[in-house]
Amino acid sequence: MYRILKAECLAEKIYLMEVEAPRVAKACQPGEFVIVKIDEVGERIPLTVCDYDREKGTVTIVFQIVGASTLRMAALQAGDAFQDFVGPLGNPSDFVSEDLEELAKKKYLFVAGGVGAAPVYPQVKWMKEHGIDVDVVMGSKTKDLLILENEMRQVAGNLYITTDDGSYGAHGMVTAVVEDLVTEQKNHYDVCVAIGPVIMMKFTSLLTKKLGIPTIVSMNPIMVDGTGMCGACRLTVGDEVKFACVDGPEFDGHLVNFDEAMKRQQMYRTQEGRAMLKAQEGASHHGGCGHCGGDE
Repeated sequence: MYRILKAECLAEKIYLMEVEAPRVAKACQPGEFVIVKIDEVGERIPLTVCDYDREKGTVTIVFQIVGASTLRMAALQAGDAFQDFVGPLGNPSDFVSEDLEELAKKKYLFVAGGVGAAPVYPQVKWMKEHGIDVDVVMGSKTKDLLILENEMRQVAGNLYITTDDGSYGAHGMVTAVVEDLVTEQKNHYDVCVAIGPVIMMKFTSLLTKKLGIPTIVSMNPIMVDGTGMCGACRLTVGDEVKFACVDGPEFDGHLVNFDEAMKRQQMYRTQEGRAMLKAQEGASHHGGCGHCGGDE
């Protein structure tokens, strides 16, 4: 069992939990994810790591209520425990393995949309710990839905905030702030990392492609099983078929077919849609999620 040391509601339907998981914390790197399961009847839920403390042996996760299992998770308190807490899974962010001297020569821009602030935070924190200042754009629908602002301020070189309704920071989408930073303020960026809702990553990638900024996105939002068995996170990157959970979750945002990914997301939510995908994709669909018959 994996004991919950801290449980906090960050915003409406968005929760943070600090979990005692020493072996996971010891191996964690920015960009990776874990799979949590409350008990025998709970679903397996893949969640990108928000933070980790190797000395304390803890891993921090942030999740949003989107279904029955996350609703049950939201009711857990400090002292409760998860039956399973598996990880780290996926591949760490590419910059983790780069030469630090070469990395320090690059200027990074991180763009976080909504709950995407959670996986962006450990990446920015890692940069700070290695003496590299980065710029961060954080966006949310309203001020009340903005999360981890104070934590991000402590690690970002410059933090820019925007809300869709103008209730806090700049008024508008994250893309407007990114475009202003580059075209009006004449900032130069060598790499952009954009994490958030798929539609937000799509339009950020379209903009950065126009601006000539290489861009990395995390396709964690489309994961279901987290082990490459269910086929839910199957996507096209360039001319290759990839699976977000085993090949990613991070990919070149200029090569990801976001429209296809969003369409599959919608289809995967219904039994008829899952059956259609299995029929269309054949052996490359994978299967094994227990929903589409691929494990029979």
